[in-house]
Amino acid sequence: MARRRKGRAVNGILLIDKHTGESSNNIVGHIKRLYGAAKAGHTGALDPLATGMLPVCLGEATKFSQFLLDADKTYEVVAKLGVRTDTSDADGEVVSEAPVNVDLPQIKDALKSFIGNIEQVPSMFSALKHEGRPLYYYARKGIHIQRDARKINVYSNQLLSFEGDLLKLRIHCSKGTYIRTIVDDLGQLLGCGAHVAELRRTGVADFPEQMHSVSHYQKLVSEIESTEQKHQMLDNLLLPMDLPVRSLAPVILSEYDMAQLQHGQQIAADAFSHAEQSLAGQVMRVYGPHERFLGVATLTDELALQAKRLVVYPEQSHD
Repeated sequence: MARRRKGRAVNGILLIDKHTGESSNNIVGHIKRLYGAAKAGHTGALDPLATGMLPVCLGEATKFSQFLLDADKTYEVVAKLGVRTDTSDADGEVVSEAPVNVDLPQIKDALKSFIGNIEQVPSMFSALKHEGRPLYYYARKGIHIQRDARKINVYSNQLLSFEGDLLKLRIHCSKGTYIRTIVDDLGQLLGCGAHVAELRRTGVADFPEQMHSVSHYQKLVSEIESTEQKHQMLDNLLLPMDLPVRSLAPVILSEYDMAQLQHGQQIAADAFSHAEQSLAGQVMRVYGPHERFLGVATLTDELALQAKRLVVYPEQSHD
């Protein structure tokens, strides 16, 4: 018999404002304990140096965290010109220094090289895996691993300010983009070197910008003695589970078809009205009666729905 998971079956998403030095995994642990949740996870770690938006998924919402990993992100970064480090950020060792003899027109011209579809070689200090270990594991041992360039998309790289040797940018980019690498490459292009002095993630997908620190939520319920009342207040702050998949086309099923899908059956096209051949092969978000979110399903070439990842609600867990 499977061991019952400890904690509450609470489902939803909380937007945490991560502070410098905090560990993404530690934040998840704090939120999990605060909510008394059975399950929690983040949607892509931020470096200890970085701050900003860290969506934490609770319960069944963790099933859709991959959609946030794949989502576009927005960052504000302060680059320090004239100093290059081995990690491309302020935590690394200085590997070269050079005078900063660049002006605003030169910077604006250089930034044009980092817009649109470009190829990027990930940093040796990234979390990308090689033979089961992150690249930074090898980097810290002085082992160099050959990395292939990866295609990314930088939608915009707005210049916010340039004062002395500090350059501030707002970058909207696709998944897999390493801001440290952009800054390092920009510094090389300008001939003076550069590294990330500050990095803040301000946006993930279309999530609202309202986010708070772990301590904010802890203080919010610190004077509530009743655990039940504490959880009730916290639950009201959660964003809905379907938020990560709102970009997918929706399908609404009847009570009967909902039950069929939940039991592993394909749902024929005539069960929903807008199945088009152009959508074949795509993943869709699925709802039952009363807008109950069921999860995501793939529309087959035969225009039938095949469950891909479904929500298990408490009343289903004993089926």
